[in-house]
Parts: sequence; C-alpha cells; structure tokens
Amino acid sequence: MAGAAAAVTVLVCAMLTANTSSSAAVPAVADAGTPQPPVVRLTGTVSSGESVARLHQEVKDGTLLDHHGARAVCPRCHAKVVTEDADGKTPLRSAAPAGYGPAELRAAYGLPATSRSTRTIAIIDAGVYPTLEKDLAAYRKTFGLPACTTASGCLTLMNYDGGKQPAPQTGSQGRYLEEQVALETALDLDMASAACPSCRLLEISIPWQDAQDDNDVSTADFARAVNTAVGEGASAVSISYGYSADVQNTHGSRRTALDHKGVAITASTGDAGFNGGVHQSWPSALPSVISVGGVSLPADGEKATAWYAAGSGCEQAFPAATGQPSSVTSACGGHRAASDISADADPATGVAVYDTYAPSGDDPYNWVVTGGTSASAPYVAGLFARAGHLSAVDGPGSLYRAPKADFTDVTAGNNEDYHQCASYPGISAALCNAGPGWDGPTGLGVPHGLGAF
Repeated sequence: MAGAAAAVTVLVCAMLTANTSSSAAVPAVADAGTPQPPVVRLTGTVSSGESVARLHQEVKDGTLLDHHGARAVCPRCHAKVVTEDADGKTPLRSAAPAGYGPAELRAAYGLPATSRSTRTIAIIDAGVYPTLEKDLAAYRKTFGLPACTTASGCLTLMNYDGGKQPAPQTGSQGRYLEEQVALETALDLDMASAACPSCRLLEISIPWQDAQDDNDVSTADFARAVNTAVGEGASAVSISYGYSADVQNTHGSRRTALDHKGVAITASTGDAGFNGGVHQSWPSALPSVISVGGVSLPADGEKATAWYAAGSGCEQAFPAATGQPSSVTSACGGHRAASDISADADPATGVAVYDTYAPSGDDPYNWVVTGGTSASAPYVAGLFARAGHLSAVDGPGSLYRAPKADFTDVTAGNNEDYHQCASYPGISAALCNAGPGWDGPTGLGVPHGLGAF
C-alpha cells in the first residue's frame, strides 16, 4: 500500500511539449471510451508577462503563489482564481492552459485511462452563462476529451424549476455578478468533465442573487435544484457554494431534498480553514452530503499535503454523517465531522479553466488557473458517476466502508491559519491537522483509483 500511495499522490504525466504556436493545439477526439492523449502547447505568455511554460512548472512545484495571489470568485462560491500579483484582483490570464489538465489529474489519482460511463453529473450554479457551451467545448477539445453538446444530448441546460434557463441579466449588478459566477460554473463543468469525460452533464441555474445572499431563500433554491436534478436522472450532484447552517436548512424539506439514496451529492467544505467546531458550511454540513475538502497537489515527487484553507470542522446539529464511524465523529464529540474525502484545491497547484463570458468588463479571461474546494467537489462527483456503483451510495457511508487502499492517505499540513484547534476546548487536533487515517482537512484522503466510488 505504501508504495502505491506514494506513486499515485505525485505522479503527473510528462506529456506537455513545446511548439511555435501561441495557442493550445487541438488533437482529434476519439470515442468516449478511448480518449487520445492531449498535446498541449506551453508557448506564449500570460498577462503578467511570464511564460506559460514557467507557470505550469510552478503549478507542478506548488510555488505559483510565491509571487502571485488568489482571490475569491464570488461571495458564496468556494473558488479562488490566481491573480497577476500577490495583492491584486486581476486574474492571471493566458492564451494556453497553465494549470493542471485532465490527464495530469488522472495520473495523480491513479485512474483508468478510459472512461465509458454515460451517467449524468448535475452541476448547480447561480446565474446564467451564455457562452457556457462554447467555453466547455474549447476546454474539452484542447485536452482531447470527447465533445459534449446540447445538440447531442450530452449537455443539458436547465433552470431550477426544470424549465428553460432565463435570459442573462441586463442590469449592472446582475451582469457583474453573472460574469464573476461564470468562472465558478466553468470550473465546475471542467472538473466534472476531467473526472468523467464520457458522462453527460446537466447544468442547473438558480437565481443570480444566490451567489451573494447568505439566507434561507438561497438554501431553499439549492434544495429545489437538487430535487430537479434527481428528477432528471442525475447520478451525482455537485454544489460548490456555502451558506450559514441554521434551523431552517438543517431540518425539514431543505434537509430531505439533499438526501437521495443512490445519488452522490457532493459539496465543497469551503476555503476558510477550520470552522471553530460549531457549524460547518451548508450544505456540506448535512449528514447525507459528501463533504469534499482540499489538498495541495504538487507533482515534483513530494506527497500531497492538506491545503491551508480547506474547510473542516463539526456540525453540532447532527450526531453523525450517514455511515460515519465513531472513530471519526469522536473528533467532534459524536457530531458530524468534515470533511469526508478531498482532492486538489490549492490555487498554487491549481487547475486550468476556460471562460470567456464578460458582459460587464468586456475583457474575457480565456485560460486561468483556479483552485478552492469548488474544484474538488465536482471532481469527486464525477468519479462517483464514472465508477457507477450508485446503488451503494447513501451519503458518505460508502466511502467509509471502502478499503483503505482506495485512498491515498494525506498525513502532512494543516488548516489553522484562521482558527486553531487548540483555541477550542474539547476539539480534537485531528480536525485541523492532517495525519494517518481520517482528518478534518482531507477526510479519508484523496482518490486512489475508482474503488471507493
């Protein structure tokens, strides 16, 4: 086990070659079961003046944020985009992808080379993103993934009531927020595509205000959207947003809407580190939801470590998550503990995302490097849909029943920059510090193949 764990944690294919073109080369796309190895051209410069090749190496080294910053994408999103300088707001943009691509993530997690599942992954996001299909096509074509279009039935765009998505916003506030949230949506769909290239995608929109409003209206909208996704036959549902847990959304219809046996519902744990041990970000707080934390995933031979901002903590509204053993809940005095599993979330080892929607600034991002637990949640949802063992899914319980060999244990790093476990009496240090076995920031670890799904 130890040798395999070390291998899958750090392996990233040396598949990137140089060319004289300043844009990403596009290979022919084979059928969904036999994707062709992509050839991505690491040429040209990024908006800061550095070369794409240098930035990609910094992603692999985990040093990208040594001289760049990262900012939140929207108020309730759990996504962070890398910026041109450490204190800036302007995203670091390029004509070719500098972040990790699907094949590199596949190698890091020891996944099979082929993907044949055609199950549906539902992504729930705020607002409307008119260039979504075009941008998704560019991402998938660049990395050699099979086409996924509305015409073919692979991609479906739907409103949270099951009808047609509304027109994009025309007011200044709505246009600005939908532009910001488009990057979150692009990240979610790109990561679902990377995890399961052959799966169908269902993108469900909720009102744009939900990207900024932390209230019971927002959580009710998500509950409605999840029911719509399940009604449409989704095998996995991913939510990359977080809200305050309260009596309204931890009980009643908003709780039961996110409890569907046979459907994997994943939610990001947030990007603010250990939460203080009282309430976890909703909906990752719910017992029936698979809470997904985050790691830093360098590719230079070192093991993955807990990302310093990965959300973790306790939810005292519940005794335990579904199937969560007492050995885990004991860290929270018998209450629901988070996270359950993790994947790459550190912007310093961030993923490539393609987004051109710019109704407010009229300045498309194109390729950016993005992280946050918004990257890990849709990726894990995609693995559930790809593996297809949905009959065994009952919240995170199937993960806790899986053999340890199905995970790569993450044993280094912590998330105590915002709150320290030692400051909260009765709280286990395991909620903040990665170590052998389960821990708060990384859960059971990162995927090692598809066995756990």
